[in-house]
Amino acid sequence: MTIDDLKIGESGTIATVGGEGLLRLRFLDMGLIPGTRVLLQKVAPMGDPIQIQVRGYELTIRREDARKITLKEGEA
Repeated sequence: MTIDDLKIGESGTIATVGGEGLLRLRFLDMGLIPGTRVLLQKVAPMGDPIQIQVRGYELTIRREDARKITLKEGEA
């Protein structure tokens, strides 16, 4: 399961952060590290981007990027 699979109001705990090189480092710099809880807050009218809450702040990311961050199973 990835962040992209969450529905509005659902949350999960990050298991792994994918992506390569600078993209992966950018995710980590934004606070998207394993063990961190994320909550899906909003989805744009056309479905992309999505807004998540992580570590007390709101973060907007593209669905394509959200698919690279997996969540622990059974926590949604």
